[in-house]
Amino acid sequence: MNNSKQVLNELLVDLFNNILRIEEKALQDIEGHDLSVTEMHTLEAIGTEGERSMSEAAKKLNITVGTLTTAVAKLMAKGYVERRRTEEDKRVVLVKLTEKGRIANSVHERFHEEMIKATLEHLDTDEEEILRKSLEKLTVFFKEKYEYKG
Repeated sequence: MNNSKQVLNELLVDLFNNILRIEEKALQDIEGHDLSVTEMHTLEAIGTEGERSMSEAAKKLNITVGTLTTAVAKLMAKGYVERRRTEEDKRVVLVKLTEKGRIANSVHERFHEEMIKATLEHLDTDEEEILRKSLEKLTVFFKEKYEYKG
């Protein structure tokens, strides 16, 4: 690997690892902080706009409904999520955040807002646009390369 590619590889790996560590630390701000990063992202996928079907949330997370069912059961036991079957079609399961889940999601959203603010505060408009376009291209590459459909 030439030097430029090696530096880019190290930067991407460091960035990914740093975001995960910072996100884990931010979860400690949630009272009781009994959530993993994966569980927090599950809450985020369920969203705060009322009920969402399990299949919609699973698609957003790019996981199977079965995997989500296991995650939701754990989140229900912790008091973050409620689920119910629809009257019209008992096969359809809807999930929504409890008040505890909405509070946790709100803390997580603030973390993301602060991360973006800190990222952009030292960039001028041109640099911000270059960063945005570069991240968009990187995202498209990973979606195409690894057939991620999220």
